Amino acid sequence: MARNRMDFLIDGDLQLQDEILITADVVGKVATVAKVLDLGQGRVDGRVIVDVTAINVDTNDERYFVRTQFSDDDFAASIVGGTVLELGAAEITDAEVDTPIGRYELPFTNEINGITYRYMRLHNALEGTVGTGFSYTAYVVRAV
Repeated sequence: MARNRMDFLIDGDLQLQDEILITADVVGKVATVAKVLDLGQGRVDGRVIVDVTAINVDTNDERYFVRTQFSDDDFAASIVGGTVLELGAAEITDAEVDTPIGRYELPFTNEINGITYRYMRLHNALEGTVGTGFSYTAYVVRAV
């Protein structure tokens, strides 16, 4: 049977999120430590591979955001928002169905409005009656 799914070479150094239960707004963590990637000084075009392993949509008002964030000072003072993946209950996300577990791809670039940002991380935000929240793993891969 044919698959319509791209395979990626995963590098553990490019992991942005461990599979932990997320029940509150928090930055992406690996081994319980906030994870920041140093992308270098040039422009990077890539994808964040998000493998959702659990998601609570029991009360039909849950919405979860996985956001890319960038900084030029290792998040000491400046934070710039990037692309966003929205997940959750169909009633609140205006989708036809609740978000299923599975793989999602979030494209990104670290050049925003003509400025290249060296550092990248994920930020998780939750809305509604999240209860048991959601969990996922995330890695950066090269854009194809």
